[in-house]
Amino acid sequence: MSDKFKKIYDESINNPEKFWTDASNDIFWFKKPTKILNKSSPPFYKWFEDGVTNTCYNALDIHIDRGNGKRTALIYDSPITGDKSNFTYEELKVKVSIFAGALKAQGVIKGDRVIIYMPMIPEAVIAMLACARIGAIHSVVFGGFASNELASRIDDSKAKILVTASCGFEPGRTVEYKPLVDEAVKLAKHKIDKMILFQRKGHEVKLNPSKEVSWEEVVSNAKEIDCVEMNSNEFAYILYTSGTTGTPKGIVRDIGGHIVALKWTMKNIYNIDEGDIWWSASDIGWIVGHSYIVYAPLFKGCTTVLFEGKPVGTPDAGAFWKIISDYKVKSLFTAPTAFRAIKKEDPDGKFFSKYNLSKFESLFLAGERADPDTIKWAENLLKVPVIDHWWQTETSWAISSNCTGIEMMKTKYGSACKAVPGYDVKIIKSDHSLAKPNEMGDIVVKLPLPPGTFPTLWNADKRYKENYMSNYEGYYQTYDAGHIDEDGYIWIMSRTDDIINVAGHRLSTGAIEEVLSEHQSVAECAVLGIADKLKGQLPIGLIVLKAGVDKNNETITKECIKMVRDKIGPVAAFKIAIVIKRLPKTRSGKILRGTIRKIADNIEYKIPPTIDDPAILDEIKEDLIKNNILKSV
Repeated sequence: MSDKFKKIYDESINNPEKFWTDASNDIFWFKKPTKILNKSSPPFYKWFEDGVTNTCYNALDIHIDRGNGKRTALIYDSPITGDKSNFTYEELKVKVSIFAGALKAQGVIKGDRVIIYMPMIPEAVIAMLACARIGAIHSVVFGGFASNELASRIDDSKAKILVTASCGFEPGRTVEYKPLVDEAVKLAKHKIDKMILFQRKGHEVKLNPSKEVSWEEVVSNAKEIDCVEMNSNEFAYILYTSGTTGTPKGIVRDIGGHIVALKWTMKNIYNIDEGDIWWSASDIGWIVGHSYIVYAPLFKGCTTVLFEGKPVGTPDAGAFWKIISDYKVKSLFTAPTAFRAIKKEDPDGKFFSKYNLSKFESLFLAGERADPDTIKWAENLLKVPVIDHWWQTETSWAISSNCTGIEMMKTKYGSACKAVPGYDVKIIKSDHSLAKPNEMGDIVVKLPLPPGTFPTLWNADKRYKENYMSNYEGYYQTYDAGHIDEDGYIWIMSRTDDIINVAGHRLSTGAIEEVLSEHQSVAECAVLGIADKLKGQLPIGLIVLKAGVDKNNETITKECIKMVRDKIGPVAAFKIAIVIKRLPKTRSGKILRGTIRKIADNIEYKIPPTIDDPAILDEIKEDLIKNNILKSV
């Protein structure tokens, strides 16, 4: 580590209370905290315990108070509908304050839960901030999620109100929300008081006047509402992740730590200043959308882009370049899968050359491991730093990154750089001993976690403690596996359950994928371990080719197998590679390796509610049968 970064990092670990007190001075408090960290009941730590603040005030009002109300807060662009709009901080505050008044008129009070099930439209952001303004706890559910998943979230949160829209749009299709919501409301044991529905132009639906009301109607009579004072440890939101037991886990965020940490990250991790134009190409239904479409950029006072589109198909593989060019975006944050999709459709970057990206300074990737080949491809095309960083829904901000606002560090391809200030990251082996440099193991973070992470689970303290804090006493278990090298760089190689055991050798699927990605014809790939009577597990590779590849599949698979043998060695026992059309993914872009593994092993599986297109699973099954994988298991 260089002196500047090392000094800041060491202070955050050795004197966290002073470090985060200094950071907390940068946000608005109705009452500044004097109790910075309560460590009396581990693992339930409390940051800024006696502080009083408000999330919405820190996102909007503070900037107007400081004379920046005319600055653009939000840019909305939908290549699917052709709609575009800009909102200044003043304009956004008015809309948020009115919808907060509308929620209050519907009986929503401080502490009530509000489900938001909406597409990527400004009203979704307005609804989130309106909840924050009156102290309601929002729970955003990805628009288009299956009815039973929405119902489970209604039941667990005991939501009072559901805010939705008539539909969402995907390339080439309309997702009708109302039938999904109606079915969810019917399935849910807990009954909501009211549904507020935003009618999308040309896709209006009929409402039941006894329980349903249009967005237009509720705001037409609403009065603007001021921010309520909130204790730092009250909850801003619940964001559900799929649980292994079938019951979704409600990740909660406490208000004070959330504001302090996220505002700190914008400059220190992303080098974004007030007034800069920032774009996070994600969805508000995911943690990236919460943290870096809505909250962090508005806390910082910059301009955030809300994009209702895809990296390809809306209308083409130049969609991202157009947004960056049109709005003079300084930095983009997206998932590696988005760039793999662009690389697959436009490997030579022909669309890129049409646009002016002179204001663009950096690309950040997270959500899934970024393979070196994709990073190098993006670097060569963009001529700016491309940074893979690592974080989770549970943490809400990066655990490891190249902190470009502190000091730019060298890139090590395949690594998510170094631990961010606040996170004391260790590698623990299966025998519970600390790993040496470059030794593989479970990645953990020493407690207490920094502010802005998750203090518990919604109504599930016991589950929080047992799931995350019990396997390694005094540490948060990330359920990611990897190693830390001699320079302190963290290498996230796979999820813990993606470590495969081949004849007693623990191998990372991520390491094999890294090799496969280097093949010039491969756009993206997935490696998984399938059951084998002799060796326990055997790795197989599923490969998606770049557009326009004219080499035959058999040649490509032979070359890929040889590359793995040459770079990882015979110990990998890698002998099967299959070319497929597409990989099954969640809507946030994560490859469903566990589901593919169950298909290959003839184990019963459920279609994941987060899957982008369930038909892909049937395609995978056919490919595995055609290549004698299912028969050999």
